[in-house]
Amino acid sequence: MIDKLNEIYNKLETIKYGFIFEGKDISDDELSFSNNYRLQSPEELVKSKFGVCWDQVEYERYLFDQYNINCKSYFIYLNDHEGLPSHTFMVVQDDNKYYWFEHSWYDYRGIHEYNDINELFEDIINKFIKSHDDIKYDELLLYEYNKPNNNISCDEFYNYIDKQKLIIERNN
Repeated sequence: MIDKLNEIYNKLETIKYGFIFEGKDISDDELSFSNNYRLQSPEELVKSKFGVCWDQVEYERYLFDQYNINCKSYFIYLNDHEGLPSHTFMVVQDDNKYYWFEHSWYDYRGIHEYNDINELFEDIINKFIKSHDDIKYDELLLYEYNKPNNNISCDEFYNYIDKQKLIIERNN
């Protein structure tokens, strides 16, 4: 299994983090991103070579399907009533091991192995909170979600997530 995961990971190495709109990366411009973002199809991502975590997870899902690997996608966010910092990621289970498959979160890129799904979730939650330690938030939410439609906006993506399976909810 780890060999297949490494093969898939290597296919992602041509993808950079970002979202290109009218020729420039708008992923750090919260307002422009919120107004102009559309979830790319795997084919669009491969062509543009730029994608935020939402795009990269859908490309990963596409690749996992090609390799007949069962995976689950997750969405974590902090409810700060403003920017709603978020991240999506993939998890693969093989026998009694769980793998956090991470390409878009630069500081934690790689394939991380865990013995327990709750250990995996706690590690990601702690890293996510630490990476946003300057943000005041009311709650942290973690959802398991199914494949969304391509070409949806930020608002449509968040609305879609809110209808998915809530795994963890923690008040701050």
